[in-house]
Amino acid sequence: MLLPNERVEIVRYCRRMQADGLTVGSSGNLSVRSGNRFAITPSGVAFEDLTAASICVVDLNGNTVEEGLTPSSEVRMHTRVYARTDAVAVVHTHPLYATTLSTVVDELPAVHYKLALLGGPVRVAPYAAYGSLELADSCVRAMEGRFGAILQNHGATTYGESLAKAYNRSLYLEWLCRLYYQARLLGEPSMLPAEEVERAARKLGSHGQTVLDPLPMARPWTTGLRRGRDDNGTGRE
Repeated sequence: MLLPNERVEIVRYCRRMQADGLTVGSSGNLSVRSGNRFAITPSGVAFEDLTAASICVVDLNGNTVEEGLTPSSEVRMHTRVYARTDAVAVVHTHPLYATTLSTVVDELPAVHYKLALLGGPVRVAPYAAYGSLELADSCVRAMEGRFGAILQNHGATTYGESLAKAYNRSLYLEWLCRLYYQARLLGEPSMLPAEEVERAARKLGSHGQTVLDPLPMARPWTTGLRRGRDDNGTGRE
């Protein structure tokens, strides 16, 4: 069996995804790279039914290299992220709040200093059909200078130097989306300046308990454009 340790790790994190509010049913997918191959969840299998033998292994072009189940329909997205970044793991989720915001915003702005863990405000990639090359390309363009992207009318994707880091970034991204959503119910949230989030990135990187390293902060930042909203965010045009 190829990549046995990576398979076991993927199954372990899949068991957490529903409890952590990152997915529903069998939606979402995870992968871990080792050399010129990566292990990835199969298509259409409930996470509670996964075993190490269920996990697929493909090359960096997305071609299956070991007999077994059909790889996730989003294998193209994973190959694109590996090709364009130094990712060791990729986590694609369908979380409620990130997906909700994807329908009304162009970017998750700096509503909290923990956004530093994603590299700055998180962009929303334009919609494309699931499993398509267009979606894969849209995702990696939105990730430029970041460690994640929100996918319009779809979900979210994060990556990291390990599956633990990629997964924790997904957790933080969903928490930040929920925070922004709830703040918007009360009014117009205040936003942190770029230099404050950069300072938070440096402090988080030196924090002894964090799973994540300090991240490079990409510039310039926008201010959280909202598609289809008026200036005070209370209605649609």
